[in-house]
Amino acid sequence: MRLDQDLVDAARELLERRFLGEEGIAAAMYTEDGTVLTSVFFEPEWGSAMLCAEAGAVCEAEKLGKRVTASVCVSRVSGSDPILVLTPCGICQERLFHWGGELEVAVPDPTDPTRWIAKTLNEVQPYHWVNAFEGT
Repeated sequence: MRLDQDLVDAARELLERRFLGEEGIAAAMYTEDGTVLTSVFFEPEWGSAMLCAEAGAVCEAEKLGKRVTASVCVSRVSGSDPILVLTPCGICQERLFHWGGELEVAVPDPTDPTRWIAKTLNEVQPYHWVNAFEGT
């Protein structure tokens, strides 16, 4: 499945439901068979063991033996702020590269970060370290 507005809406709906009126980050992913997996960020009150919003869905996909094909992450600073699209952080890019560089991710539109553009991981990170091993 390719990145589309339905996947973005799934992440936005989870953000609205789980973080009603407050700051939050949520993610949604498609698997190859069209399953939608969602998750939220985890920031414990004490300590520095935060997990990105994508982590839960990545683990769920691996648990189910499903291949992720598209991912989106959305965030807002407070309940009254607009919902922004976030490019996956470097750690999440590493996790998503598990399923290959053609996996699509949402990145914010440069003219309006509440809107998204689909890019492959290869487009987001053209010099990924694994490229050094291709053809060897």
